[in-house]
Amino acid sequence: MFGRMLSNLFGSMTPTQRAAAARTRGNPLAEYFRTNQGRAIHKWHHYFEIYHRHFGRFRERSPVVLEVGLYHGGSLEMWRHYFGPGAQIVGIDIDPRCLEFADEDITILIGDQADRAFLAQVRERFPRLDIVIDDGGHRMEQQIATFEELFAHVQPCGVYLCEDMHTSLWPDFGGGFRREGTFLEYSKALIDRLYAWYSKEPERLAVDPFTQSTHGIHFYDSVVVIEKRPISQPHHTATGKLSF
Repeated sequence: MFGRMLSNLFGSMTPTQRAAAARTRGNPLAEYFRTNQGRAIHKWHHYFEIYHRHFGRFRERSPVVLEVGLYHGGSLEMWRHYFGPGAQIVGIDIDPRCLEFADEDITILIGDQADRAFLAQVRERFPRLDIVIDDGGHRMEQQIATFEELFAHVQPCGVYLCEDMHTSLWPDFGGGFRREGTFLEYSKALIDRLYAWYSKEPERLAVDPFTQSTHGIHFYDSVVVIEKRPISQPHHTATGKLSF
C-alpha cells in the first residue's frame, strides 16, 4: 500500500521534485514525517536532509535537544523518535496551551524567546544542551536574542540550527534585502569571526570565543547551521620533495 502511495506521489512530481524526494529516501526524519499520524508537523521538505546531515551523529546518544517554536507539538514527538531512548527534548513556546505536550522525556517551557532573562533561566535549568533548533517566531529580534543567549551554552561539540531564515527578506518580520539588523546579515558577519585567526587588523577583527568554539557555518536555503568544536590556532606545514 505504502509503495503504491509513493509511486502515485512520484508520478505527480516534476523531475526536480522527484530528485529532491529521492534524496530523502532512507532518511528516518522524512519517513516519519510522511507517515505521521500523531500531532501535526509543518516543515519545508528540504529541511529533512539538513537535519539528518547534522543531527545523525547524536542518534542513540541521549542528547539534550531544545526546540523553540512548537506549533501543534508533532516535531517534539518526531525528535524523540529520531534520537531514541534517553534523549531529553525541551520545547519552548509563548503559547501556554503547549504545556499539554509535556511527557516523561519532553519538557515544555512557556516564555518569550526574545526575553533574555527568560533564556537565562533556560540556561540555569538545563546546564547541558547538545542541539538548539530555532523554529520560533522568526522575527529578527527573536532570532538574534536566542542565538546570543544560547549559542555559547551549547556543549562544545554541539549544533545550533536556525530555520526559516527567509523571513530576513520579509518586511513584516523586520526583514528586507541587505537590511541591517536582520538575522541573515547577522549570520553573514559570523563568517568574519570564524576567519579571525588570519586578521591583520585585530582592532577591527580579533579572535573571540566564537572563533575558538566554531568548526563551521553551513548556509542552506532558509537554514543556517553552526557546528561547534574547540578550535586552537590553525597551523600549516609542508611535506614531500620540492619540484623546482
